[in-house]
Amino acid sequence: MKLYKLTSGTLVQIEESYLLGPSLNWNELLGRENLKEYLSLESKSWKVVSKEEAEDLLNAGILSPMGDQEIWAAGVTYYRSRTARMEESQDAGGADFYDKVYAADRPELFFKATASRVSAPGAAVNIRKDSTWDVPEPELTLLISPAGRIQGFTIGNDMSSRSIEGENPLYLPQAKVYLGCASIGPCILVQDELLPEESKIRLEIDRSGQLAFAGETDLTQLKRKPPELAEWLFKGNSFPIGSFLMTGTGIVPDDFTLGEGDVVRIFIDGIGVLENTISKI
Repeated sequence: MKLYKLTSGTLVQIEESYLLGPSLNWNELLGRENLKEYLSLESKSWKVVSKEEAEDLLNAGILSPMGDQEIWAAGVTYYRSRTARMEESQDAGGADFYDKVYAADRPELFFKATASRVSAPGAAVNIRKDSTWDVPEPELTLLISPAGRIQGFTIGNDMSSRSIEGENPLYLPQAKVYLGCASIGPCILVQDELLPEESKIRLEIDRSGQLAFAGETDLTQLKRKPPELAEWLFKGNSFPIGSFLMTGTGIVPDDFTLGEGDVVRIFIDGIGVLENTISKI
Protein backbone atom coordinates (compact mmCIF):
# COMPACT_ATOMS: atom_id res chain seq x y z
CA MET A 1 0.00 0.00 0.00
CA LYS A 2 1.33 3.44 -1.00
CA LEU A 3 0.09 6.55 0.79
CA TYR A 4 0.33 9.98 -0.90
CA LYS A 5 -0.36 13.40 0.59
CA LEU A 6 -1.81 15.59 -2.15
CA THR A 7 -2.63 19.27 -2.33
CA SER A 8 -6.19 18.08 -3.01
CA GLY A 9 -6.57 15.22 -0.53
CA THR A 10 -5.10 11.82 0.23
CA LEU A 11 -4.41 9.06 -2.27
CA VAL A 12 -3.92 5.38 -1.49
CA GLN A 13 -2.61 2.91 -4.05
CA ILE A 14 -3.34 -0.74 -3.30
CA GLU A 15 -1.71 -2.83 -6.02
CA GLU A 16 -3.28 -1.43 -9.22
CA SER A 17 -6.23 0.31 -7.53
CA TYR A 18 -6.35 3.99 -6.52
CA LEU A 19 -8.57 5.46 -3.82
CA LEU A 20 -8.98 9.19 -3.23
CA GLY A 21 -9.88 10.41 0.23
CA PRO A 22 -10.12 13.74 2.06
CA SER A 23 -7.27 15.78 3.48
CA LEU A 24 -6.31 14.14 6.76
CA ASN A 25 -4.67 15.22 9.99
CA TRP A 26 -1.26 13.63 9.44
CA ASN A 27 -0.20 14.05 13.07
CA GLU A 28 -3.09 11.82 14.10
CA LEU A 29 -2.68 9.54 11.08
CA LEU A 30 1.01 8.76 11.55
CA GLY A 31 0.60 8.68 15.31
CA ARG A 32 -1.50 5.52 15.02
CA GLU A 33 -0.09 2.12 15.93
CA ASN A 34 -2.23 0.32 13.36
CA LEU A 35 -1.68 2.49 10.31
CA LYS A 36 -1.98 -0.25 7.69
CA GLU A 37 -5.13 -1.72 9.21
CA TYR A 38 -6.66 1.74 9.66
CA LEU A 39 -6.03 2.74 6.05
CA SER A 40 -7.30 -0.57 4.71
CA LEU A 41 -10.58 -0.07 6.55
CA GLU A 42 -10.97 3.70 6.17
CA SER A 43 -10.19 3.80 2.45
CA LYS A 44 -13.04 1.41 1.62
CA SER A 45 -15.36 4.42 1.66
CA TRP A 46 -13.06 6.59 -0.48
CA LYS A 47 -13.67 7.39 -4.13
CA VAL A 48 -12.22 4.94 -6.64
CA VAL A 49 -10.27 6.77 -9.35
CA SER A 50 -8.66 5.50 -12.53
CA LYS A 51 -4.92 5.28 -13.02
CA GLU A 52 -5.12 8.27 -15.37
CA GLU A 53 -7.04 10.34 -12.79
CA ALA A 54 -4.51 9.35 -10.12
CA GLU A 55 -1.61 10.42 -12.32
CA ASP A 56 -3.29 13.79 -12.94
CA LEU A 57 -3.71 14.28 -9.19
CA LEU A 58 -0.09 13.37 -8.54
CA ASN A 59 1.10 15.73 -11.27
CA ALA A 60 -1.01 18.53 -9.79
CA GLY A 61 0.93 18.51 -6.55
CA ILE A 62 2.41 16.14 -3.98
CA LEU A 63 3.23 17.27 -0.46
CA SER A 64 5.77 15.73 1.88
CA PRO A 65 3.98 12.71 3.42
CA MET A 66 4.19 13.95 6.99
CA GLY A 67 2.64 16.20 9.60
CA ASP A 68 4.81 17.73 12.32
CA GLN A 69 6.94 14.63 12.83
CA GLU A 70 10.65 15.09 13.47
CA ILE A 71 13.14 13.63 11.01
CA TRP A 72 16.24 12.03 12.49
CA ALA A 73 19.15 10.47 10.65
CA ALA A 74 21.76 7.76 11.09
CA GLY A 75 25.33 8.23 9.93
CA VAL A 76 28.16 5.91 8.92
CA THR A 77 25.84 2.94 8.36
CA TYR A 78 27.46 2.05 5.03
CA TYR A 79 31.17 1.35 4.60
CA ARG A 80 31.21 3.84 1.71
CA SER A 81 29.95 6.59 4.03
CA ARG A 82 32.59 5.70 6.62
CA THR A 83 35.36 6.07 4.03
CA ALA A 84 34.06 9.35 2.61
CA ARG A 85 33.63 11.00 5.98
CA MET A 86 37.08 9.88 7.13
CA GLU A 87 38.56 11.47 4.00
CA GLU A 88 36.68 14.76 4.32
CA SER A 89 37.67 15.22 7.99
CA GLN A 90 41.28 14.04 7.70
CA ASP A 91 42.79 17.54 7.91
CA ALA A 92 40.63 18.42 10.92
CA GLY A 93 41.82 15.36 12.82
CA GLY A 94 38.37 13.80 13.04
CA ALA A 95 38.85 10.81 10.74
CA ASP A 96 39.25 8.26 13.54
CA PHE A 97 35.83 9.11 14.97
CA TYR A 98 34.04 7.83 11.87
CA ASP A 99 36.06 4.62 11.79
CA LYS A 100 35.25 3.99 15.45
CA VAL A 101 31.52 4.69 15.17
CA TYR A 102 31.22 2.35 12.18
CA ALA A 103 32.45 -0.50 14.37
CA ALA A 104 30.83 0.58 17.65
CA ASP A 105 27.72 -0.94 19.20
CA ARG A 106 26.05 2.49 19.45
CA PRO A 107 25.21 4.07 16.06
CA GLU A 108 25.56 7.72 15.16
CA LEU A 109 22.08 9.26 15.35
CA PHE A 110 21.40 12.97 14.93
CA PHE A 111 18.47 15.32 14.57
CA LYS A 112 17.91 16.25 10.93
CA ALA A 113 14.83 18.39 10.38
CA THR A 114 11.57 19.78 11.62
CA ALA A 115 8.64 19.74 9.19
CA SER A 116 9.22 23.42 8.34
CA ARG A 117 12.70 22.59 7.03
CA VAL A 118 11.50 19.77 4.73
CA SER A 119 10.90 20.39 1.01
CA ALA A 120 8.07 18.68 -0.85
CA PRO A 121 8.73 16.33 -3.76
CA GLY A 122 9.34 18.43 -6.86
CA ALA A 123 10.27 21.51 -4.84
CA ALA A 124 13.73 22.96 -4.23
CA VAL A 125 16.14 21.71 -1.59
CA ASN A 126 18.92 24.05 -0.59
CA ILE A 127 22.67 24.32 -0.45
CA ARG A 128 24.30 26.89 1.81
CA LYS A 129 26.09 29.98 0.53
CA ASP A 130 28.79 29.48 3.18
CA SER A 131 29.56 25.96 1.94
CA THR A 132 31.80 25.02 -0.97
CA TRP A 133 31.11 21.28 -1.21
CA ASP A 134 27.52 20.06 -1.15
CA VAL A 135 25.95 16.72 -1.98
CA PRO A 136 22.59 14.96 -1.73
CA GLU A 137 22.49 11.79 0.33
CA PRO A 138 19.91 9.25 -0.89
CA GLU A 139 18.52 7.28 2.04
CA LEU A 140 15.88 4.70 2.82
CA THR A 141 13.74 6.43 5.43
CA LEU A 142 11.66 4.68 8.08
CA LEU A 143 8.26 5.72 9.38
CA ILE A 144 8.22 4.70 13.05
CA SER A 145 5.14 4.63 15.28
CA PRO A 146 5.00 6.17 18.78
CA ALA A 147 5.69 2.71 20.21
CA GLY A 148 8.83 2.33 18.10
CA ARG A 149 7.43 0.00 15.44
CA ILE A 150 8.42 0.43 11.79
CA GLN A 151 5.18 1.03 9.90
CA GLY A 152 6.41 2.15 6.51
CA PHE A 153 9.17 3.36 4.26
CA THR A 154 9.82 6.41 2.13
CA ILE A 155 12.71 8.02 0.25
CA GLY A 156 14.84 10.64 1.96
CA ASN A 157 17.27 13.22 0.62
CA ASP A 158 19.63 14.19 3.45
CA MET A 159 21.33 17.30 2.05
CA SER A 160 24.85 17.66 3.37
CA SER A 161 27.45 20.46 3.39
CA ARG A 162 30.58 18.34 3.31
CA SER A 163 32.96 21.30 3.44
CA ILE A 164 31.43 22.50 6.71
CA GLU A 165 31.40 19.08 8.36
CA GLY A 166 34.88 18.34 7.03
CA GLU A 167 36.24 21.52 8.60
CA ASN A 168 35.29 20.22 12.04
CA PRO A 169 32.98 17.31 13.02
CA LEU A 170 31.46 19.57 15.70
CA TYR A 171 29.94 21.60 12.86
CA LEU A 172 27.66 18.69 11.94
CA PRO A 173 24.41 20.52 12.93
CA GLN A 174 25.31 23.44 10.63
CA ALA A 175 26.19 21.03 7.82
CA LYS A 176 22.93 19.14 8.18
CA VAL A 177 20.17 21.31 9.70
CA TYR A 178 19.02 24.42 7.83
CA LEU A 179 16.07 25.59 5.73
CA GLY A 180 15.39 23.17 2.88
CA CYS A 181 17.93 20.65 4.17
CA ALA A 182 15.79 17.59 3.46
CA SER A 183 13.05 16.13 1.35
CA ILE A 184 11.00 12.96 1.76
CA GLY A 185 8.49 11.27 -0.52
CA PRO A 186 6.87 10.87 -2.92
CA CYS A 187 4.81 8.50 -0.76
CA ILE A 188 4.96 6.17 2.21
CA LEU A 189 5.06 2.47 1.43
CA VAL A 190 2.94 1.18 4.30
CA GLN A 191 3.76 -2.42 5.16
CA ASP A 192 4.83 -4.57 8.09
CA GLU A 193 7.59 -6.39 6.23
CA LEU A 194 11.07 -4.96 5.76
CA LEU A 195 12.16 -4.19 2.23
CA PRO A 196 14.11 -7.02 0.56
CA GLU A 197 17.85 -6.61 1.13
CA GLU A 198 18.46 -6.72 -2.62
CA SER A 199 16.37 -3.53 -3.03
CA LYS A 200 18.39 -0.96 -4.94
CA ILE A 201 18.91 2.72 -4.21
CA ARG A 202 19.96 4.87 -7.18
CA LEU A 203 21.00 8.50 -7.37
CA GLU A 204 21.01 10.62 -10.53
CA ILE A 205 21.98 14.29 -10.80
CA ASP A 206 21.25 16.27 -13.96
CA ARG A 207 22.96 19.53 -14.83
CA SER A 208 21.83 21.61 -17.79
CA GLY A 209 19.84 18.65 -19.09
CA GLN A 210 22.82 16.26 -18.96
CA LEU A 211 23.53 13.45 -16.51
CA ALA A 212 26.33 14.78 -14.27
CA PHE A 213 26.44 11.95 -11.72
CA ALA A 214 24.93 8.52 -11.20
CA GLY A 215 25.48 5.96 -8.48
CA GLU A 216 23.80 2.87 -7.09
CA THR A 217 23.87 0.68 -4.01
CA ASP A 218 21.54 -1.82 -2.35
CA LEU A 219 20.36 -2.62 1.15
CA THR A 220 22.79 -5.53 1.54
CA GLN A 221 25.42 -2.82 2.11
CA LEU A 222 23.53 -1.34 5.08
CA LYS A 223 25.50 -2.52 8.11
CA ARG A 224 22.97 -1.50 10.75
CA LYS A 225 19.53 -2.87 9.90
CA PRO A 226 16.31 -0.82 10.28
CA PRO A 227 15.01 -2.49 13.47
CA GLU A 228 18.33 -1.87 15.23
CA LEU A 229 18.36 1.80 14.23
CA ALA A 230 14.74 2.26 15.30
CA GLU A 231 15.45 0.68 18.67
CA TRP A 232 18.40 3.01 19.32
CA LEU A 233 16.39 6.08 18.33
CA PHE A 234 13.80 5.30 21.00
CA LYS A 235 16.33 4.87 23.80
CA GLY A 236 15.70 7.89 26.02
CA ASN A 237 13.36 9.50 23.50
CA SER A 238 9.63 9.54 22.82
CA PHE A 239 7.71 10.54 19.70
CA PRO A 240 3.97 10.92 20.44
CA ILE A 241 3.05 11.48 16.77
CA GLY A 242 5.64 9.10 15.34
CA SER A 243 8.92 9.94 13.65
CA PHE A 244 10.99 9.46 10.53
CA LEU A 245 14.51 8.05 10.53
CA MET A 246 16.88 8.28 7.57
CA THR A 247 19.10 5.20 7.61
CA GLY A 248 22.30 6.53 6.04
CA THR A 249 23.78 6.65 2.57
CA GLY A 250 25.90 4.28 0.54
CA ILE A 251 26.30 6.70 -2.40
CA VAL A 252 28.70 9.60 -1.90
CA PRO A 253 29.65 11.73 -4.92
CA ASP A 254 33.38 12.53 -4.75
CA ASP A 255 34.98 15.32 -6.77
CA PHE A 256 31.50 16.73 -7.29
CA THR A 257 29.50 19.53 -5.73
CA LEU A 258 25.93 20.58 -6.37
CA GLY A 259 25.08 23.81 -8.13
CA GLU A 260 21.94 25.89 -8.43
CA GLY A 261 19.51 24.43 -10.94
CA ASP A 262 20.77 20.85 -10.65
CA VAL A 263 18.04 18.21 -10.55
CA VAL A 264 18.40 15.37 -8.04
CA ARG A 265 16.48 12.11 -8.49
CA ILE A 266 16.53 9.27 -5.97
CA PHE A 267 15.04 5.89 -6.84
CA ILE A 268 14.31 3.10 -4.34
CA ASP A 269 12.84 -0.21 -5.47
CA GLY A 270 9.25 -0.65 -4.36
CA ILE A 271 8.76 3.00 -3.33
CA GLY A 272 9.28 5.22 -6.38
CA VAL A 273 11.25 8.34 -7.27
CA LEU A 274 11.94 11.48 -5.24
CA GLU A 275 12.94 14.48 -7.37
CA ASN A 276 14.09 17.92 -6.25
CA THR A 277 15.86 20.89 -7.78
CA ILE A 278 18.76 22.71 -6.11
CA SER A 279 18.62 26.27 -4.83
CA LYS A 280 21.06 28.27 -2.68
CA ILE A 281 20.40 30.15 0.55
